[in-house]
Amino acid sequence: MKVLVTGFEPFGPDSINASWEAVRRLPKRTAGIDIVAKCVPVVFGDAARIVEELIEREQPDAVLCTGVAAGRAQVTPEYVAINHRHARIADNEGFQPCDEPVVAGAPDAYFASAPVYAMAKACCEQGIPAAVSYSAGTYCCNDLFYSVRHFVQQRYPGMLVDFIHVPQCPEQVAIAGEVKPSMEPATAVRALEIMIEILFK
Repeated sequence: MKVLVTGFEPFGPDSINASWEAVRRLPKRTAGIDIVAKCVPVVFGDAARIVEELIEREQPDAVLCTGVAAGRAQVTPEYVAINHRHARIADNEGFQPCDEPVVAGAPDAYFASAPVYAMAKACCEQGIPAAVSYSAGTYCCNDLFYSVRHFVQQRYPGMLVDFIHVPQCPEQVAIAGEVKPSMEPATAVRALEIMIEILFK
């Protein structure tokens, strides 16, 4: 089995992105499952195109994209992706869509095809805070989730797909001088490993 796992590059005022800090630390193999890790840009459309190309090349059995969710204290696999772009801030190329679809004419939403409830439960059972989320937002995280889920539905309908949000790293919160939840990258790495291991059970 093979899983493609992506994390995002930094965006906004941050010099790091907790999702890539976790993904880049993943082992190349866990529980007999090969892991392909990739950092993608915080750019509407571009991230999805890169992931779609990787899917074609790597032919994974599952795709787990990850992003950071400031203010969340838990690792949160997402339940649904919506066909909607609405950006509070511009992406890393200066694009700031307002009230437009991710894919014109496509379904309003897609549900995750990965076992999100089992993934969250497995983390909690090992002492890592996790819960299923029902909103991936309307920024680049949801854009990537929806785009990949749509692509896979058309080309590889049996492939497992989900998006997972991780909390900010402690240093992100400290640098910003904010009082927000955070999670050490090592804990986020373990959460992702657990979720990968549960995918095919």
